[in-house]
Amino acid sequence: MITTFAAALNAGLRAALDDDRKVVLMGEDIGRLGGVFRVTDALQKDFGEHRVIDTPLAESGIIGTAFGMALRGYRPVCEIQFDGFVYPAFDQIVSQVAKIHYRTQGRVRAPLTIRIPFGGGIGSVEHHSESPEAYFAHTAGLRVVAPSTPDDAFHMIRQAVALDDPVLFFEPKRRYWDRAEVDFDAPPALPLDRARVCAEGDDITVAGYGGTVATALGAARIAASEGHSVEVIDLRSLSPLDLDTVEESVLKTGRLVVVHEAQVSGGLGAELAARISERCFYHLESPVLRVGGFDIPYPPAKLEKHHLPDVDRILAAVDRSLAA
Repeated sequence: MITTFAAALNAGLRAALDDDRKVVLMGEDIGRLGGVFRVTDALQKDFGEHRVIDTPLAESGIIGTAFGMALRGYRPVCEIQFDGFVYPAFDQIVSQVAKIHYRTQGRVRAPLTIRIPFGGGIGSVEHHSESPEAYFAHTAGLRVVAPSTPDDAFHMIRQAVALDDPVLFFEPKRRYWDRAEVDFDAPPALPLDRARVCAEGDDITVAGYGGTVATALGAARIAASEGHSVEVIDLRSLSPLDLDTVEESVLKTGRLVVVHEAQVSGGLGAELAARISERCFYHLESPVLRVGGFDIPYPPAKLEKHHLPDVDRILAAVDRSLAA
């Protein structure tokens, strides 16, 4: 069935609510309104206000309440309305949610999923187009994932909700309206922590996640018309990283470009570059390159096209790597 990324998420959440009566959705305007991106549209109508809960505008309270419910056997799924709103809940997530398994020597679990629309590309105002994923990938005790397609949106949200671990579920908001085929009856093609090779190639590997995967695939198509074979990897999981899949590709191509919307300094690309340099040092034909946002606060909407990695910037990195 052809459907949008947002509708696939809606279907995944609906299936999770059907599968387990302990699944509860919580967030600002997710009930009657259906969420600002309509991801939870009609779910409160069908499952009731006790399972799809409109919360106050208080992110710390949302996560703190959900954490307490998770300790009591529920499986809360929280929506942080926009990426830049997660910071009031940061202490709850990194000081409490992430540490409960270790603190209790595994006796207490926190099956909590935190959905966060992230990244740019929709012309939003300040605090609405950020990429905070590296903060959470750096925090031991959290799983961090980012689907890039409607099919992954449907399957990965169900996988995340079913886990006993806390999951930060980053949704690329500029892909909410992308349409693609989703087989709602098929099992997931991959485990939640596995990367996917989206396009095979021999000359260079380009790895990305979330909103940048479609951009990387566009760059690969243009590179093919110029005689270059680009392998594109969708990381999907940011913590843990599936280093084996990336390593296997780089051992074949000898080159790697990592793409993400977040600023380059201290981003996921730095970690991946370091790990692959350690693992593949004697096979690399050129240094690992990174393409990302600039080291500035997210710019006004009229300037975001200059800030976000685009096809031209990816191709420029590919050319620099191949010329080395």
